Amino acid sequence: MARRKQKGRLLGVHCSIAGGVQNAPLVGGRIGCTAIQLFTGSNQQWRAPRITKRAAESFLQNMSEQGIRSAVAHACYLINLASPDRTIYAKSKNAMAEELGRAELLRIPWVIVHPGSHRERGMEWGIERIAEALNRVLDKTGRLAAGVALETTAGQGSSIGSRFEELAGIMERVEDRSRVAVCFDTCHAFAAGYELRTKAGYAKTWRDFDRSVGIRNLVAIHLNDSKTELGSRRDRHEHIGEGMIGLAGFRLMMNDRRLKKVPMILETPKEEDADSHDSRNLGELIRLIR
Repeated sequence: MARRKQKGRLLGVHCSIAGGVQNAPLVGGRIGCTAIQLFTGSNQQWRAPRITKRAAESFLQNMSEQGIRSAVAHACYLINLASPDRTIYAKSKNAMAEELGRAELLRIPWVIVHPGSHRERGMEWGIERIAEALNRVLDKTGRLAAGVALETTAGQGSSIGSRFEELAGIMERVEDRSRVAVCFDTCHAFAAGYELRTKAGYAKTWRDFDRSVGIRNLVAIHLNDSKTELGSRRDRHEHIGEGMIGLAGFRLMMNDRRLKKVPMILETPKEEDADSHDSRNLGELIRLIR
């Protein structure tokens, strides 16, 4: 029923990989997802267990059987492709290459990553640093199809990617442009100062995005309400309709024809009963589709 009401959209949630990556589609299938997001390894450790051929085959079979048409991966949170620390920088590049390798095994086209933090070295320095890292990573994994999707950020501290121009600056310096794209996070963009609640503000936000990054380079959207106000520069996710963006902003998003084929993934708070919360948030979004 949930899938029928989605009217062809790719809509879903971030799914647990407890028991193995092959279980993520089963989690998504339980609540009627047509798209899912998952970690392909630990989100807080540099090294991840190898994905076996059997697990990869099971993942793909479960995707098909559960009617899930799209999957994206999220990279480990430890990765900082702008780190001024040589050890962290090297580990980040190696981990990112491994992320792409695991995604390739699962036929996942994009790995979403937070661009990084320049640690007070300056924005331009950080942009150059990230682009250099991506060029090394993409060259190292040149035989793979999986690519990197840079996520918009809220602008906390010295993080990079809160302005569309920063993401564009990174992409312009990447040699293999076919393997770099963008993931738009509603909470992060709102916290960074991009209005999503009014028709005029929403239209301007996407004009700015298209002018800088290009909607053609948008490969995923994270749908999260925001606990904090417009321009707060604080990354605090909230359930759909219960935060500062509110249902008005998500109604505009869910009925934007330009975004109909872009996978939209919920990253709202899980709390104790994850399935129940995810199902409720998914239902809220589906009810907004006209």
